Amino acid sequence: MGGDYAPNAILEGVVAFLRDTKVDEDFSLVLYGDEKEITKFIGEQTIDTTHIEVVPTSQVIEMGESPIKAVSAKKDSSIVRGMLEVVKTKTDAFISSGNTGAMMAALMGLAKPVEGVLRPSIASPVPRFSGKKAILLDVGLNADCKPEYLLQFALMGKIYMESVYGIKNPTVGLLNIGSEPSKGNLLAKATYPLLEQHEDINFIGNVEGKDIYTKDTIDIVLADGFTGNVVLKEAESFYYLIKKATNDSVRAFDVFNFENYGAVPVLGVQPNVLIGHGVSTAKAVKNQILHAIEVVNSDFTERIIETFKNA
Repeated sequence: MGGDYAPNAILEGVVAFLRDTKVDEDFSLVLYGDEKEITKFIGEQTIDTTHIEVVPTSQVIEMGESPIKAVSAKKDSSIVRGMLEVVKTKTDAFISSGNTGAMMAALMGLAKPVEGVLRPSIASPVPRFSGKKAILLDVGLNADCKPEYLLQFALMGKIYMESVYGIKNPTVGLLNIGSEPSKGNLLAKATYPLLEQHEDINFIGNVEGKDIYTKDTIDIVLADGFTGNVVLKEAESFYYLIKKATNDSVRAFDVFNFENYGAVPVLGVQPNVLIGHGVSTAKAVKNQILHAIEVVNSDFTERIIETFKNA
């Protein structure tokens, strides 16, 4: 029930996924929300509904609500019910395009970070014209960071890139205002030596904003959540500006369309939780489900647990 275009966009994405994707016999999509709306919509589609399970909920957390108050007051919302099920491992992954703050409040209220992880992080795909995979983290979960947080983000990002995308020993670049080690604010200067000295991180030094989308040699772009979120939102705005200016004639820029990536996982927590964009369309929802399957089938959560248990 979460997102600017819910529930129709969510349900349209579910239908598109089931029409276009061959799934295992025991695969199921658990839909949390208004049972009447869901069953009416699904009943009008020509799809195999055996892979759909509906869990009725009576409350909705709106996009503008206070996250902590909403999670506390609306225990029968789709966000709280869905989060509770994935924390109890009744489902393998939970996805929502709803109130991000409520998602995180529910997650941190019901589940704890992996032992040894100081702060969970959110990683977002970085589009490249070459098609090569890259990520930017953190993109909004931690506006204020310490050097130790960024070091752990790099380690979690490495595990994610290796496990989900199959990129071995990915490179890590620290987002900065210059390439020299002496450049940057206090956080960047303090983080640089930690990354440089860590034997498990393939650190290639500082990278600038102009390098994020153009240099294929950078697999992981590291930033605090404030800076990362600004970069991410700016990239989205350029996509829409370019699309409008070119009247859709330059298809190469479609790599910047967030719909192609669906949702981003929360790194550093034990259940598989993915957060979608608030304006997710059916295409985005379909890709959210596909990426959730990639995440579930990888071993990245287990590797994060193993990496940080003695941290």
